[in-house]
Amino acid sequence: MSPQEVNDTVSERSTTFRTQADEQADHEETLQNLRTGKYDDWPNEAAFDGLTEERGPIKIAVTGNIPTWAAGSLFRTGPGVYKIDTDAGTTFEMSHWFDGLAHTHRFDIIPNEEGSVEVFYSSRRQAEEMMEVIKKQGTWPYYSFGQKADPCLGLLSKAMAAFKGLRESPEEKWHNNINVVVHVNPPGLDGAAGNIAGKRKPAVTENDPKVLGHKPELPKSIWISTDNCTMKQIDPKTLEPIGWATQDVLHPELKGPMSCAHAQRDPETGDLFNYNLELGPKPTYRVFRVDASTGKTDILATIREPIVSPAYIHSLFLSPSFVVLCIPTSHFGLNGTQIPWERNLLDALRPYDPSRKTQWIVIDRKHGKGVVARFETDGRFFFHTVNSFEEKAGSESSDINLFCDVIDFGSHQFIHSLYLDVILDRDSAAKKFYEDENRARNSLAHLTRYQFTINPDSPSNKLPTTPDPKNHEVFRIPAPHAGELPTINPLYTTKKHRYVYSLPFRGRSTVTDAIVKTDTETREVLFWDNPKGHTPGEAIFIPRPGGEEEDDGVLLSVVLDGEKGKSYLLCLNAKTMTEMGRAGVDFAIALGFHGAHVPSGRTVTRGRGPGVKMLMREG
Repeated sequence: MSPQEVNDTVSERSTTFRTQADEQADHEETLQNLRTGKYDDWPNEAAFDGLTEERGPIKIAVTGNIPTWAAGSLFRTGPGVYKIDTDAGTTFEMSHWFDGLAHTHRFDIIPNEEGSVEVFYSSRRQAEEMMEVIKKQGTWPYYSFGQKADPCLGLLSKAMAAFKGLRESPEEKWHNNINVVVHVNPPGLDGAAGNIAGKRKPAVTENDPKVLGHKPELPKSIWISTDNCTMKQIDPKTLEPIGWATQDVLHPELKGPMSCAHAQRDPETGDLFNYNLELGPKPTYRVFRVDASTGKTDILATIREPIVSPAYIHSLFLSPSFVVLCIPTSHFGLNGTQIPWERNLLDALRPYDPSRKTQWIVIDRKHGKGVVARFETDGRFFFHTVNSFEEKAGSESSDINLFCDVIDFGSHQFIHSLYLDVILDRDSAAKKFYEDENRARNSLAHLTRYQFTINPDSPSNKLPTTPDPKNHEVFRIPAPHAGELPTINPLYTTKKHRYVYSLPFRGRSTVTDAIVKTDTETREVLFWDNPKGHTPGEAIFIPRPGGEEEDDGVLLSVVLDGEKGKSYLLCLNAKTMTEMGRAGVDFAIALGFHGAHVPSGRTVTRGRGPGVKMLMREG
């Protein structure tokens, strides 16, 4: 889109348009903002303190226009409690953003007779058992992502924890803090024959949506995942936790404690793909598929080699032919046994070593060939894959060009910027963090595309002995022209996409401070010009039914107005990045992670884009 086209379609000052020529200047401006403390007057405190649940649903005010074709239920999840008053009269505080106790939200968008929509909001805490234990004990007795260890925890207690490892009793599974990704009707866990290890009936409450007169069309089941093998089931209506399962109920070999939060779904069949990581003397990755039609789980590849380190991996890639396990440089110490010693994942990571490479393991997902290719690239860290697609290498060749888009970082130092002391700049913690130039640069995201060429007729389980120019980095778009929590039009999942929507970091806040649309063909970008102090959450794309263009749809994002201490559901035009409407609540909603939109009245969405896609848009 040219600058003139942008000016013709959006109102003055409602968006900011930038080109590839502006990338370096905008990147350096972000670093300058960090050096000078530009974030000082961007308030985020309301997202971390005094947060409450609203078991609703309550009707909330709508301004502007949210289109009726965006009707459905938007489920969101993430952390929600950071402070707990203990029985001893003290206050226990979480130290890392990711370790806030789980809190799930639902926005119901309901068409009315006037041709517009009404919006209802509900939320519920998901870790009440954990809260009670912490209240009684006055400390955190669990494994965590980055919670700083209790200084009173002695050597003997650490040794006992390491001896116990990551094993938990069935009762302790209810205590797990699972707060990252929302899964709608995941195969293998649904229906009467579903493999649910822990199960309890939901409570009957007066807050059933039918009591209030509106009837959202809710899915059969909702499950929440995190970066381990346990998932927690919630009741779609009340949001109450009602079940849990570990991956070994899908297949007995999936006995390792680690996995990735972002399992992938085949957009045509609904099959689910993920990995399970077993730690110890011989760390083992098992990449598996759960068949949506039968619920049967197959192990597609087992990887147990000294050169493949156990690592923290938050997401993986899925293309039409392959599952791609990308292992970044976030390796666990002592083959993963350092986790029970440290009692959190972050402190169990080995120090970043730029000499270590990122490993790419490509696995056939349709013909049982197992690992078909391996590659190495420069060592980087990532949380989120964007999409993966394929193209034929040539009319006379059977080679496949595989493209993988990812949001990556120079190292895993970025994770340390998400401690609450840094986010809230307590005792100048943000200034101290970002005054290190190298650390500041490595904390800025890039949208990177990789290309690999694979010969499916000659699968190889070995690394290429010599560099091949066909395997290379296609582009690397720096922040703030791309950011975290990326999403695309779901109709283009596993297909060639053009647009990526993400939350960039411009140094104006200590967390994300904008929503940006990145054109991967022209490298032009369009920012939603959010007001100062308005911090957006992940933007989920809702395609317009029958839309012919990839960016024909809307984005839904939960935004914190830090000045007023209130939040609202924002609806943006995905083409122009201008606001269409919003629905606000009179309180703050915590900065969350991911969500899923479940449309009303459809089991699939048939667009004029490439193919038939599944109902849910999962973030």
